[in-house]
Formats: sequence, structure tokens, C-alpha cells
Amino acid sequence: MRLGEESEAAVIAEVTAAAARERDLPASLLDGYLAALVAVARDGRRLTGVEEAHCRGLGAAAAEQGVSLPAVVDLYMTASRRIWPRLPALLGDARGRAPGSAELVAVGEAVWRGADTALAALAAGHLDAQREVVRREEAFRREFVDDLLTGRSEVGSLVERAERLGLALAGSHTVTVAATDRPADAGMHLTMWLEEEARARFRDRGLLVAAKDGRLVSVVSSSPGQDGDADGRALAELAGPAVARLTRRAGWRVGVGRSHPGPRGVLRSYREAVDALEVADRLDLPERVVQARDMLVYRVLLRDEAAIADLVGTVLGPLEHARGGPEVLVATVEAYFAAGRNAASAARRLHLSVRAVTYRLQRVRELTGYDPADPADQLPLMVAVTGARLLDWPARPASAE
Repeated sequence: MRLGEESEAAVIAEVTAAAARERDLPASLLDGYLAALVAVARDGRRLTGVEEAHCRGLGAAAAEQGVSLPAVVDLYMTASRRIWPRLPALLGDARGRAPGSAELVAVGEAVWRGADTALAALAAGHLDAQREVVRREEAFRREFVDDLLTGRSEVGSLVERAERLGLALAGSHTVTVAATDRPADAGMHLTMWLEEEARARFRDRGLLVAAKDGRLVSVVSSSPGQDGDADGRALAELAGPAVARLTRRAGWRVGVGRSHPGPRGVLRSYREAVDALEVADRLDLPERVVQARDMLVYRVLLRDEAAIADLVGTVLGPLEHARGGPEVLVATVEAYFAAGRNAASAARRLHLSVRAVTYRLQRVRELTGYDPADPADQLPLMVAVTGARLLDWPARPASAE
């Protein structure tokens, strides 16, 4: 008994619907596949270029709909398995009889060759679409981060785009900026890895990780009543090793801004984190995590750079006449204050004898007129030494080329 074209189409529609229900996926992802499989079984041919291209397009459509490649492959294998026992009747339509055993072997070879070709095209289309999705997502994220951290975009636009990335900008946020001595250029693999690590720590809190200006920037939402500084430090402890891994550097430092509300608060926290990072680098601080609140006094000094330069020149300028230059004497005063004005502790810090330290402090007193051991002279000396570090005084000579 011959089956009509309408009956063949009905069988294909029935199998398509059953496979889609079994895998809980849209039947449209199988559009044309089973018809092509029946055709290659009937003619013993391979899939045509047009049919391959169509399967490639279906793979891309699956990726755009968020269907994973294993899931769509399962769908195709399920459809292939379901159509197989229906093929003898469908092929009998063309021959007027059911195929024999030898013919079934040939049909099987044609069917599974066609299925293999279709799956390869499907996977290629899915991969291409995924790459395009990643490219678009990276571009969207990069543009949003640039607008958010430069203040160039309108607040309404920022809020709308932030929702797509899981951020509610109406709340308060803390920003960290992580860096090493090598620029970081994070791809999605690293930002996604760090976000997964951070989400395990912050659970359902808003989070964003991106690379900007060679540094790794992280933004975390703070709920009312939560300690933004603690959040920032916890995030910094994750971001530091991440940027070290990215740049393949052992040494890292993270600046942590204070928590501020709203989109402009994110920008403010970001600028604080960058300032903290840069000041810590200027002062060569030993801490890996530096918080903006601890750097406020240095920011105050830098607001009037002319005044601090005048103070440095006035208080420490005479040290330029010392044999060997002022650097060792400035370092000694710095270590002395860091050790709580204890010469023995300062000597250990500098790997010197106590006598060498006391001699150097005496030379500072003789040359500048300021006595590091005198409480009345401590403030101008301490501020001047800090200013010298911030201004990179004395300037180091350029290396000869």
C-alpha cells in the first residue's frame, strides 16, 4: 500500500512533535531535519549543501534561544531514533514494497551518515552563535562599564542597562580595583570565574566584574545595615589572586572604595579605590589590600601639591647636601616613625646597627634643624617624609640609554 505525500508529512510531524515533547524543547529546532533524513534514506545520497546550511542555522537558533548543545543533540538523536522504525513504510511508498534486509543496511548507512553530517553542522552553527553571543555580551559589558565608571552616560540609561547585568543601581555599592605590575585584559572566562567565586560569598547580591585600564574592577551591592568596608575587603581577597592569575604575577594589590548609593556612588567608590591603589603604590606600602578610608590623609595632602612640595623642600631640602644624597636619611626617618620612634626597631627594619640609625638621625637633626626624637618636630617631619614619598622626592635620575 502506497503512502501519500500528506501521510509522509503527517508521520514526520508526529515524530517531530513526540521528540520535542520528550526533550521539552521547541519543535521548530527540528524544522526540515526529518524530511532530509527520509530523503537521504530513500535516495541513498548525502545531505546537500543547502540542507547542511539549514542545520547550521538551526544550531545557531538553538544557541540564541539558550538551548545547550548537548540538549539539542539529544533532541536530534531522539527524533532519529523515533523515525527509524517508521522508515520501512515510508520507503515502501517510493518502491511499492517494503525494503529487504540488504536494502535496510544501505538505508541505515545513509541515514546515520546523514544524521552525523547534520549533527556536525548543528554543532558548528551552535558554536558560531555562542561566540557571537559572547562577543556581543563582552561589548555590552565593556560599554556599560566605561559609561558607569566615567560618568558620561545619563543615570536612567545606566540603571536600565545595569538590570541586564544583575545590578540594582538604586542601592549602595562598593568597588574594588585590583592590579599587578602587568596590565590585565580580562576575557569573559576570567570575569565569569571571579563572579562565580564571589557569588558563593555574596549569594544573591548584585555583582559585576570587568577589566578597565589594565586593572580588574569589581562592584558589589551592599544591603541596608551591612558593612560595606567588610564587603570590600572580602571581595578584594578574591579579586587579588584573580588578577595575579590573569597577569601571571605573584604580587598584587587591591584598592577598596567606600560604599556609596546610586550610580554616581559607584563612580565615587571606583575613584576612591583607584586613588587608594595609586597612593599605596607611591608610598610602597606593604599592605595588599588598601582601603580608601585609610588613605584619606594622603588624599588631603595631594589636594595642594604645591603646598606639600614647598613643605618637603623646606624641611627636607637641606638633606640634599648629605654625602650620598637624601634618600638613605629620609628612609631612616620613615622607618623610625614607623617603628614608634624606637631606634632599635628601626634598625631591625633597615637591617642596620642601632648606632648607624642613631647616627643618621643625628645627621638629619644637624642638617634640617628638626629632631626626629623631639615630639614638637615629629609632625612636620612625618608630613614632609610622607609628602616626599607621594611626590617621588628626591627625583631619581633617568637611566642612561
